[in-house]
Amino acid sequence: MTVTTEQLVTVGAAPLTREHVAAVARHDARVEIDPGALERVAATRALVEGLADDPEPHYGISTGFGALATTFIAPERRMQLQASLIRSHAAGTGPEVEREVVRALMLLRLQTLATGRTGVRPVVVETYAAMLNAGITPIVREYGSLGCSGDLAPLSHVALAAMGEGRVRTADGTAADAAEALAAASIAPLVLREKEGLALINGTDGMLGMLLLALHDLSVLLDTADVAAAMSVESQLGTDAVFAADLQALRPQAGQAVSAANLRAVLTGSPIVASHRDPAVCTRVQDAYSLRCSPQVHGAARDTADHAQLIAARELSAAVDNPVITDDGRVESNGNFHGAPVAYVLDFLAIAVADVASIAERRIDRALDPARSNGLPPFLAHEVGVDSGLMIAQYAAAGIVSELKRLAVPASVDSIPSSAMQEDHVSMGWAAGRKLRRAIDGLSRVLAVEVLTASRALDLRAPLEPAAATAAVRDVVRTVVGGPGPDRFLSPDIEAVTDLVASGAVATAAFAHAAR
Repeated sequence: MTVTTEQLVTVGAAPLTREHVAAVARHDARVEIDPGALERVAATRALVEGLADDPEPHYGISTGFGALATTFIAPERRMQLQASLIRSHAAGTGPEVEREVVRALMLLRLQTLATGRTGVRPVVVETYAAMLNAGITPIVREYGSLGCSGDLAPLSHVALAAMGEGRVRTADGTAADAAEALAAASIAPLVLREKEGLALINGTDGMLGMLLLALHDLSVLLDTADVAAAMSVESQLGTDAVFAADLQALRPQAGQAVSAANLRAVLTGSPIVASHRDPAVCTRVQDAYSLRCSPQVHGAARDTADHAQLIAARELSAAVDNPVITDDGRVESNGNFHGAPVAYVLDFLAIAVADVASIAERRIDRALDPARSNGLPPFLAHEVGVDSGLMIAQYAAAGIVSELKRLAVPASVDSIPSSAMQEDHVSMGWAAGRKLRRAIDGLSRVLAVEVLTASRALDLRAPLEPAAATAAVRDVVRTVVGGPGPDRFLSPDIEAVTDLVASGAVATAAFAHAAR
């Protein structure tokens, strides 16, 4: 798959990447199908149509599904069977799932369809691509997937829309009947034939899409966490000596080395750090763990994300369906739709996110406590006793961290049987993805409070100047939030800095001025 400067994504020539999924899901990159992929799809469809005429039953082609897999379906009833499968499985309930998640799962299902392993007709592949390009987003509901046999309910809502049924949102976000939206985009509704219903819903695409979007976000947030930690170390008169490369090399963890290097780079040349480097000036033997151990915690999260990326890359190279068409033309049942590999890493990431937020909240608290902040006013208030400063910003961060700890409880250790005990062990990977998305939002907000706090603390260290990189971050923050002064409405400040964190502006500003 390739992406050009015009944001054109070609599906079917090579596996997708997380950057390409983000381009389609978040930035409406256009999709095209590789011609060779359509040829593969047509070839395997011919095999399926041959088996459909066979008097012997073949699962998913001439039989029912799940617990009804041994029930033979007469040829004249098979189109009804496919439509009934989609209608009955589109049983989601609850709030709408985010547009970017639905677009990601549509793209990932399209990628599997384009492998030629699923037995669908080329028109099915072309219809999914056309819906993405038209900005038609099926309305998918929060609850319904157990993460085994794929994300059945979410994917069924998408397939239902492709059939011209159910509800969608158009490119401008307006809710509409699927039939009307397809007609407006000159897309003919699908009439599903043998095997196609199963092919559209037997996939891990929802949970994988959430994993890829989370990894895309974490690539920014973990860099931002290093920047925020550096600002806290600097503004609280901590030392950068503990981040030395030779000390970090004594424990050769890859992520730790990256985070320590980031901290060194961001703090290079800091007059504030230099002001207390002399042992005669600084009487502390060592900093608190939340300052000193930032690379160890952030680095562990980086290593966890790297492992999750490895699993995601393997899943992106997969053709997940049941049954599948093999290279030699066999139609075989399998268990590749089980979501365990993806569910585990979604849960691992939720643990890492909670811990990164937890250590950040401890650094915030230290900055506000005059007993531990090394000369900063209580709560960084303008007039102590009259003003509360950033006291309640820390409360907000603490409340988020408490929730992140709850969200870190793994979903993938749970299972609940379904389909008359045919599907008797499930992954709960969709649930793991849903809570990881909430956790990442929480981490963004905690880091925003730390950046907001550290920026004010750096201002309060005047006339001492911060490092070039941390000063650049402080200056970016000052474009949306005023400097120290009397108390003001604080919520908009936190929201504004959260936007800077989530957009990558904080990390970009820091590393543009860091000593690389």
